[in-house]
Amino acid sequence: MPLNDQVVLITGGTGSFGRKFIEIALKNYHLRKLIVFSRDELKQHQMRRQFGDGAGSPMRYFIGDVRDKERLHRAFHGVDIVVHAAALKHVPVCEYNPFEAIQTNVIGAKNVIDVAIDRRVKKVMAISTDKAVNPVNLYGASKLCAEKLIVQGNAYVGESGTRMSCTRYGNVVGSRGSVVPVFLEQRKSGAVTITDARMTRFWLTLEQGVKFVIGCIGRMHGGEIFVPKIPSMSLMDVAKSLAPECQVQFVGIRPGEKIHEVLVSEDEARHTVDYEGMYVIRPAHPWWNAENWAGCASLPDGFEYASNTNSQWLTPEQFWRLMDEGAGTQAATTGH
Repeated sequence: MPLNDQVVLITGGTGSFGRKFIEIALKNYHLRKLIVFSRDELKQHQMRRQFGDGAGSPMRYFIGDVRDKERLHRAFHGVDIVVHAAALKHVPVCEYNPFEAIQTNVIGAKNVIDVAIDRRVKKVMAISTDKAVNPVNLYGASKLCAEKLIVQGNAYVGESGTRMSCTRYGNVVGSRGSVVPVFLEQRKSGAVTITDARMTRFWLTLEQGVKFVIGCIGRMHGGEIFVPKIPSMSLMDVAKSLAPECQVQFVGIRPGEKIHEVLVSEDEARHTVDYEGMYVIRPAHPWWNAENWAGCASLPDGFEYASNTNSQWLTPEQFWRLMDEGAGTQAATTGH
C-alpha cells in the first residue's frame, strides 16, 4: 500500500485536490502523519475543524509557501512522500500576473525538488495538467517547466535516493475553475456562454484524479509522467447536458485557450508505453534505467492522445453520473 506507515506532505493541501486527497488517504490508509502545507490560514482552520489534529490524529498543518525555501526545509523534516499540488492554475490570472505564476509554478517546483533531495524525501509526485502539452498560455508553459524540472531533478539526487515523477490529466468535474459551476450558475439566466462550438476536453472526477495519483506513487521509479486514459466530451454537449433549455451564446476563444487539449503529444509518444488504463511517458535521459516498464506495449508511430481523437466519449447520461460521483456536486444533481 503506497501510503501506509508513511509521513506524507501535500503542498497546496487546502485546494480542491488537497481536500479530496486527505479525505481518501485518511479513509483508506494508515499514515504516521499527513501534513497540509499551504498559505491559506482560513482554509487550514476549516480543515482542522473537519479533519482534526488532536491526540491520535495523523493530521498536521503548516502555514507556508512553496516560494519560501527555508519554510519548506522545516516542513519536510522526516517526510517520506511529498505530493506537490501547489500552483497558480487559473489561465487568465496567470496571463495577467506572469511573474507571480513563474514564482509559484516554476521556482516553487525547484524549491520542492531541492529541499526534497536535501531532506532525503523518498518520493515526490507532482500534479500537472494537459495544458503543459504544446502550451499556448503562461499557465501551461509554467507547468511544462515544472514537469521538466521534476523529471530532470532525478539526475541531481545523488546518494539521497529521492525519486520524482509527475501525473498529468485533464479537466476535473466540479473543481474550482472548472466550466461546470459556471454553466450551472449561468443557466439561471437562461443562457450559457461557450467560446467555440468545436471545443473538446478530457474529463475525470476529483476522486478519480486522487486515486490515480496515489496509485502512481506506488508504481513510480522516478522520472515518469503518468497519464490516465479518460473520456472526452465537447463543451457543447456539456452545456446541453447541464442546461438543455438554455440559449447558447458564442463569445469567441479567449487568449491562451485551445480548441482541443492533448495529454500525450506525438513526440512524447515515441518513448511512451501503454499500461493498465494509463500511458507512462518515460524520460529520454541517460540516467533512466531502460528496464523500467520494459514489458509494456509501445505506442504506434504517429500516435497522439488528444481530446478530439480520443476513443472514449461521454454521453450526457455518463456525464451526469460523473457529476454524481464528483466532489461538491450536490447542487448540480438537485437541478437535474
